[in-house]
Amino acid sequence: MKKGYWVVAYRSISNESALAEYGKLAVAAIHAGGGKIIIRGGAAIEPHESGLKQRVVVAEFESFEKAVATYNSAAYEAARKVLGSAAERDFRIVEGVE
Repeated sequence: MKKGYWVVAYRSISNESALAEYGKLAVAAIHAGGGKIIIRGGAAIEPHESGLKQRVVVAEFESFEKAVATYNSAAYEAARKVLGSAAERDFRIVEGVE
């Protein structure tokens, strides 16, 4: 079964405290869904081509289906509500190649 990933690039953050609260809830939701954070940060980024130096988060799940189910879970819904409009993000759920 191929793994599933959340790939998130933050275009802008307008409320750091809301982001911090969201992060606590989001990590708990990800762990509850069987996922783990494999990339989180923005200090060490080397953008190339049309890339931007943005905060990036990648979470890995056992399967694409688990990644989607976790996104749709009540726990992650609560995290998204806390985040509200505190950040503009490019959020994608993608299937791995293996």
